[in-house]
Amino acid sequence: MKPTAFDSLHPALALAYFGVALVLAMAAPHPVLLALSFAVAVSYGAWLRGVRAVVRSFSWQLPLLVVIVAVNPLFSSTGTTELFRIGTQAVYAEGYANAATMALLLLCVMQWFANADAVLGSDKVMGVLGGALPTTGLMVSMAMRLIPHFVRRGRTIESALGACTAACIPGTERLRIATTLMGWSMENSLETADSMRCRGWGVARKRTTFRRNRFRSYDALVLSVLALLSVGAAVAAYSLMDGFGFFPSFHGSWGNPFIVLYALALCFPLALEPLGKVRR
Repeated sequence: MKPTAFDSLHPALALAYFGVALVLAMAAPHPVLLALSFAVAVSYGAWLRGVRAVVRSFSWQLPLLVVIVAVNPLFSSTGTTELFRIGTQAVYAEGYANAATMALLLLCVMQWFANADAVLGSDKVMGVLGGALPTTGLMVSMAMRLIPHFVRRGRTIESALGACTAACIPGTERLRIATTLMGWSMENSLETADSMRCRGWGVARKRTTFRRNRFRSYDALVLSVLALLSVGAAVAAYSLMDGFGFFPSFHGSWGNPFIVLYALALCFPLALEPLGKVRR
């Protein structure tokens, strides 16, 4: 993993930051806020994982989002701006706007999880939550690595099918990749469960970790700054989401000065980088 300013801080701060970024994105699905969250997530991801890794992730994420945007409005018959009809079913512009917003929300969440996996790793998550919330800590650490892990395995399967053209019928490659990936993942989950049982998972009430982290006064100061920025971001999100909606017609505000607080909270790790280099 690339060295970051979070390496010189307690892992709880990185966990808190990514938790704030994810909660802000999911709790405030406003197009402007999601666009800002997406821009910061992609920029931070390009710095953490490299531009190539971010672009490669779009190769499978964007087709999924196109399907969501194309299909979702067909099942929503609410709106005032009718675009066309399929039989007796009317398709409205508000439905497409809502679907595009939800697709952008999904994309933001996937990018933030990928960034969190690059910064934290499973050992740091278990180090923070493993003692008090072992099951929750395990679930969070597994969820963080799930998307990057699926992507790597998908590339492996695609390479294997490309090397053996007789392995599947032409035109069914994507279906074969999906079914193989699901089977591989379910098999791996059973092996993981057996391994955890053999190693005594759940036997002791409190688990120990090999990484010892001390929460220092400097960590408390940085956490206080993050908390203040998070409160400001929450105020900005609430001010924009109050009265905002797509149905039956668009209503609400597109922006206000509080968006600056939202941006500052998301850019928190970028502001930490100069301090982290000094401390390292």
